[in-house]
Amino acid sequence: WKLAAGRLFSDDEERAGKAVCIIGNTVKRELFGNQSPLGNSIRVKTFDCEVIGLLAAKGQSSMGQDQDDTVLMPMKTAQRRLTGTLDIGTIMISLKDSTDSTVVMTQLRSLLRERRKLADNVDDNFNVMDTKQIAETLSGTIGTMTALLGAVAAVSLLVGGIGIMNIMLVSVTERTREIGIRLAIGALENEVLLQFLIEAVVLSAFGGLVGVVLAFFACFGLSTVMGMPFLFNPKINLMAFSFSAAIGVIFGYVPARRAAQLDPIAALRHE
Repeated sequence: WKLAAGRLFSDDEERAGKAVCIIGNTVKRELFGNQSPLGNSIRVKTFDCEVIGLLAAKGQSSMGQDQDDTVLMPMKTAQRRLTGTLDIGTIMISLKDSTDSTVVMTQLRSLLRERRKLADNVDDNFNVMDTKQIAETLSGTIGTMTALLGAVAAVSLLVGGIGIMNIMLVSVTERTREIGIRLAIGALENEVLLQFLIEAVVLSAFGGLVGVVLAFFACFGLSTVMGMPFLFNPKINLMAFSFSAAIGVIFGYVPARRAAQLDPIAALRHE
């Protein structure tokens, strides 16, 4: 927390009849812009609250929530002026990295059962959750979705590669006499092979370029409609373009090799 010098975030001001709060960066940007919010007041429902601190930026949480869109105030202030009750619905506990969360959850459950005077044969009337388990579940779900999308992309690349190979095979068949003339006047097999490989790479690279451009405009349009931020990553798009070119090399090799191995005499007689 970036707190004002010498100020503590406690109930001291509340006992003095003065409400204080700490705000997140999103609240600061919306209400104060580039000005410092420290010492100024914000309106929270029916009372004014002096800003004594600014939370460090955290960005979005794993659930997609803006963690900077936050206003913190002392518990007694919130209970007396906002909720009107002494009940506490949620308690969040931070653990050190070396702490075993399972042991802590067991101790918390025992403590809450003792404070709530629950008998041994009575079920818990509260929940103790470990956010690490939620994060692991989300990670597993995201991993499954990523694998599924990867499989769909692999099938798409395979289908596209087969299409390029078919086009090149048809091209070799239609240009058999041309290939025969080139071989007859002294062209080497490697030169013919390189010619058709370049044609396959150009074909697949052009398709990859068109795909990147269409994806750019589609993502930009969807982000505008859905109100989500759009980030163009050159490395990822360059990688996609490189994959499309590699598909041309892989699937264009067989037609190119077939063209290079044609017999010049048989190619010249081809109708």
